[in-house]
Amino acid sequence: MIDTILFDLDGTLLQFSQEDFINNYFAKLSKVFIRLGMEAEASIKAVWAGTKAMALNDGSMTNAKRFWMVFAEYLGLTPEKNKEVEAACDDFYTNAFDAVKSVLRPNDVSNRLVRELAGRGYTVALATNPLFPACAVTTRLNWIGLKPDDFKHITHYYNSTYCKPNPGYFNEVLAEIGKTPGQCLMAGNHPVEDMSAGKLGIETYLVTDCLENEANVDISTFRRGTLAELEEFLLSLPSLS
Repeated sequence: MIDTILFDLDGTLLQFSQEDFINNYFAKLSKVFIRLGMEAEASIKAVWAGTKAMALNDGSMTNAKRFWMVFAEYLGLTPEKNKEVEAACDDFYTNAFDAVKSVLRPNDVSNRLVRELAGRGYTVALATNPLFPACAVTTRLNWIGLKPDDFKHITHYYNSTYCKPNPGYFNEVLAEIGKTPGQCLMAGNHPVEDMSAGKLGIETYLVTDCLENEANVDISTFRRGTLAELEEFLLSLPSLS
């Protein structure tokens, strides 16, 4: 029986155009690199290189370690300079990053749904692709009035060694929250990254408001609907409290 809901964040609980988010985010992040005396374009390319490395991570190190190793190699940074950049980025995610919330689309479902499920006795975890530090996840949750304590577990690049759609990612989450696949439902907006949870026996729900389907995957076989329809479906499940 399902007693645990795993939520994706970007494009699911947080609703926005991925293109708008990326453009706004990198415009602001570039200023961090410029202040540190770095070339903005090369630094952003290094971020993409590090992000790709995290996506391909094999469980041998945290995503954070993988990212900063590749970032430093790409730009030829010393360990000391790399640590300076990491600290500056953490400060950015805690403060200036908050302005990126301007890309959000109005949404009154996410906060209500997460709290309602918890009140009904469900375990709720945030299964966001772990490409950011914890402080960046906290800032984005604040945009919809949520906080890390509203979840049993949240994934970020310090506590994860894989990314979606690698099954290792979902296995790490299951181990952390002490659940089996049959107890869980994964809700997300990406038919490859999020719906791959189904290969492990996790129930899935594809959220279509901000669907990301660059590979044009056939979505007809997935249980799917808007975030509002997901709310209706989840709240039709029996209360566990």
